[in-house]
Amino acid sequence: MKLFKFDVIILNTQGQESKREQRQAEYFTEDLGNTITLEMVLIKSGSFMMGSPENKTEPSDSESPQHLVNIQQFCMGKYPVTQAQWKAVAALPQINKKLLPDPSYFKGDKRPVEHISWHDAVEFCDRLSCHTKSQYRLPSEAEWEYACRARTNTPFHFGETITTDVANYNGTDDEEYQLSGSYAQGLKVIYRKETTVVGSFGIANAFGLYDMHGNVLEWCADFWHKNYQGAPTDGSAWIELNDNQNCDRVMRRGTWVGSKDICRCAYRQGNWSRHLGFHIGFRVVYADVVESNVLRQ
Repeated sequence: MKLFKFDVIILNTQGQESKREQRQAEYFTEDLGNTITLEMVLIKSGSFMMGSPENKTEPSDSESPQHLVNIQQFCMGKYPVTQAQWKAVAALPQINKKLLPDPSYFKGDKRPVEHISWHDAVEFCDRLSCHTKSQYRLPSEAEWEYACRARTNTPFHFGETITTDVANYNGTDDEEYQLSGSYAQGLKVIYRKETTVVGSFGIANAFGLYDMHGNVLEWCADFWHKNYQGAPTDGSAWIELNDNQNCDRVMRRGTWVGSKDICRCAYRQGNWSRHLGFHIGFRVVYADVVESNVLRQ
């Protein structure tokens, strides 16, 4: 494992930067060939309250009841999977299904890959696992929220609000928030109408992960459940054995075309596992970190 440094910021309720500090985290690099690499950041074990408390702004019934979850350490992609990384892995031998080499609507090697179904994302993980002889997969929903929050308990890892200066979402809805007094006031209104290059805002969360709010939605491994009644508390994916692979799956993170509300750490939505959209991507998790030689590198 190697160390990298990154900036973390906190925004005040007016959406202005009130604090900035430099931190460091451990990571390793997976070689995908032709100078294409995949950076995987170590997310250490911990516990957190998953979901939204009932007294929070903009809660959803699907985000309750809030519950304590214990997470074992794992590694997660520093960024959502890029188009260059997708092309490299899509060229590897097929495991279960074909993959289009260039499915994205908004082209650019360093932009997130999009127009990806849940099945496409799983095939990517399977091919990557076979190629590297390591276990890659989609994150569980609990792992994703834990990684996004990075030991914060605010709606965003930036604090009580975000702005379009630090994340890619539909800022035109901010006028509505200014009038209501929710999240922030006096925000600049920006709607980019497209994805942005990963890491382009230059700011990570406290774990060293970039773009955890906005840009593209990210698939998780879990089946969709309408709330957290009966959800696992060990960080594992919530999967019903009697359901088939074509059911609705969980997506997280928010998107360039959506409002800031759907960028919140706790926001969740479900969609058909075969659904495609130019606002849907994913990032990967490296499993079995405890047993791996990676931590001893």
